[in-house]
Amino acid sequence: MKLVTAIIKPFKLDDVREAISEIGIDGLTVTEVKGFGRQKGHTELYRGAEYQVDFLPKVKLEIAVQDDHVERLVEAIVSSAKTGKIGDGKVFVYDLEHAVRIRTGEIDGEAI
Repeated sequence: MKLVTAIIKPFKLDDVREAISEIGIDGLTVTEVKGFGRQKGHTELYRGAEYQVDFLPKVKLEIAVQDDHVERLVEAIVSSAKTGKIGDGKVFVYDLEHAVRIRTGEIDGEAI
């Protein structure tokens, strides 16, 4: 089992959700986060004054999947979240040792 974590631009969330749904992935967790990568934030103008925005709004997706679904999932996320501009985000894949569905007690592969 793997845990796929993706940090994407907020306006791409619906596109990514549709793309992963099309490949048969049913569940995901979404968290609104702030951060920056290479772009180091940006400068905005408000009422004539410039100010620096250090942390940009992003969306963090967490999706637990079987090992054989990882490549298709990563491809779906990347293709649907990509704008070609700086700040598109990143995808991380972690080993997932154990999972339990609380309601039924199902474990590992059956739980996800």
